[in-house]
Amino acid sequence: MLPPSNGTDDRGLRVSVSVSRTHIVGVRRAVSRVILAGAASCPMLVTVPGPARAFDLFNLFGNEPEPPAPSPTALPYTVRITGTDDSDVLRALQDTSTLYRLRQEPPPDGDGLLRRAEADRVKLADVLSGFGYYQGTIAIRIDGVPATGPAASAVRAAEAWRDRGLVPTRIAVDLGPLYHLRRIVVRDPAGRPFSDAVLPVRITRVDEDVPARSATVLAREAQIVDQFRSRGHPFAKAVARDPVVDDAAHVMDVTFTIEPGPAAGLGAVAVSGAPGIDPATIRSFIYAEPGDPYAPQAVAAIRRSVARIEGIGGVRVREGTALDADGNLPLFVEVSERERNLVGVSARYSTVDGPGVRTYYANRNLFGGGETFRIDADLYYLGLGNDPFATQRRIAGIGTNGLGGRLSATSVQPALWGSRNDLLANVFVTREVQQSYLVDGGGASAAIRHRFSDTFSAQIGLDAQVGRSKDALGTVKYRLIGTPASVTYDSTDSLLDPTRGVRAIASLAVYPGAISSPGIVVAKAQGSTYYALDDESRYILAGRIGFGSVSGAPLGDIPDNFRFFAGGGGSVRGYPYRTLGPIGPFNLPIGGRSLLEASLEARIKVTDTIGVVPFFDAGTAFASAVPDFEEKIRKSVGIGLRYYTGIGPIRADLAFPLDPYKGGHVRPAVLYLSLGQAF
Repeated sequence: MLPPSNGTDDRGLRVSVSVSRTHIVGVRRAVSRVILAGAASCPMLVTVPGPARAFDLFNLFGNEPEPPAPSPTALPYTVRITGTDDSDVLRALQDTSTLYRLRQEPPPDGDGLLRRAEADRVKLADVLSGFGYYQGTIAIRIDGVPATGPAASAVRAAEAWRDRGLVPTRIAVDLGPLYHLRRIVVRDPAGRPFSDAVLPVRITRVDEDVPARSATVLAREAQIVDQFRSRGHPFAKAVARDPVVDDAAHVMDVTFTIEPGPAAGLGAVAVSGAPGIDPATIRSFIYAEPGDPYAPQAVAAIRRSVARIEGIGGVRVREGTALDADGNLPLFVEVSERERNLVGVSARYSTVDGPGVRTYYANRNLFGGGETFRIDADLYYLGLGNDPFATQRRIAGIGTNGLGGRLSATSVQPALWGSRNDLLANVFVTREVQQSYLVDGGGASAAIRHRFSDTFSAQIGLDAQVGRSKDALGTVKYRLIGTPASVTYDSTDSLLDPTRGVRAIASLAVYPGAISSPGIVVAKAQGSTYYALDDESRYILAGRIGFGSVSGAPLGDIPDNFRFFAGGGGSVRGYPYRTLGPIGPFNLPIGGRSLLEASLEARIKVTDTIGVVPFFDAGTAFASAVPDFEEKIRKSVGIGLRYYTGIGPIRADLAFPLDPYKGGHVRPAVLYLSLGQAF
């Protein structure tokens, strides 16, 4: 039920009447019930289960608890609610009813039982109105005697059961017709309508058969207020809410009076908290400038960008209560620090790629400026019967026991001299053991990254690598020094489980020729997009496309770790990891000089914690520097299961390759287990 409004935006409801003269009696009955609800000081009906749901936690099989036994000092009773099959309405009635909620705590006498019934009569009528049943009625009987009749009769009926049985109590519900929301009108305090440019028709449009429920009306009010806030009015509010209930047509019209308040820009940003982190670092991640137009999205962007600092734990952005002298809204960013030191371990397993384990140590605020230092160690094993190319590698002279790994150290110095420039450095050593090649190598790199905004950045640096690559074509010893550059755009709302937005990264690395190594140019690009089909993000379409090219040298002179391969859990699922592409001697994959792959997923939440994901993957590598489609595009389909946790979804994907080929060791089905979405 929507309570009455006093013009101060107390979430109340004032009802006026506009109906035909012949139906005025029925309208007065409905209106009186609405006003009674306001007198009961019920701000709005909340239908989330309360005590009844909590009680059920201890009844795993849904059984009713044993009622208290009859006694000389109490009047235990049974209560039954009839007249509705709507589970939401029934649960709301149970949660609101004093008789139902206190049925395990019997009153001492008939008067106490009657008082509970009398209190329920008004409250339960409000429940029906809140669900859009404005002519609904409630009848309560104590052992067949109406609770609305002479009090003595109901009390006597109850006392007759003392010390001999449970008093039968019944709540009979007559829902009556369901009212629908017909029209929404929005005016300013002077009674003038807003133009379509300010308030688009889509916001006030009412679809057919929308029940006139309290929650629906309040949600539309919040949507209207949010529209004004998104147009730069931070103090927009609803000052009146005037429903008109028409009993003849069983509809409700609602007029909202909205006070937009002044338009404002973003004002000065004050930062507090996290004394162990240089405030200049925090401010470098705030991209809004004083005078920028105010919008809730801009405030949310500040919260999101500051939270990207690894040393920051919690971020709260408060809006000022008044505009400053320049007509801007001051903002207050309150942050808290995380623990500096972090140790983690993760495991993975694929029926094709084998098991792997990764461990890391990280310091998230090394010198007090938000610097991060991280050491990663990754170990994996292609054995345990998951290495179908082992015999072919041995025949080709590629000696390995299937054990591979990587050790790396990464440092990030954010906000150099308080700017939006970050210094990134990395060193690594690796023994990369894959299905068809072996690489022993190491390298070091350093780069400067400039953050243009919360979503867009670019970086350029130096990269040096040295090592030896061995595959079916022979051995390549390499020493490469190059200048990689990249741009990144990410407007998604989550790292591990995005529901909307776009991710894109493109890079170009030029490695000039050296004495013993030919020059190569490596180009890569990958993009993914996410689209939620509903407001709750329970149905999401996700797509990904990837491209790569390496040029400047023949395929046999390019180290395997610079070539392109498709296949695996992050590529074309269902095929062995890094095996799709050109095939060389001994029927071993040798990789390609270009790559093209794509994926499409439908992410469907069945419950809040369980989801299913049908998917389609396609792709391969090509011998030429650009895709020439002489290689067959390999495809796969599959079904995934997601278990959503606080840190991200746990992923289980079962993939079925559609294009098996001789010598590819392709299995009919492949299972992948991991944390986070596939892309």
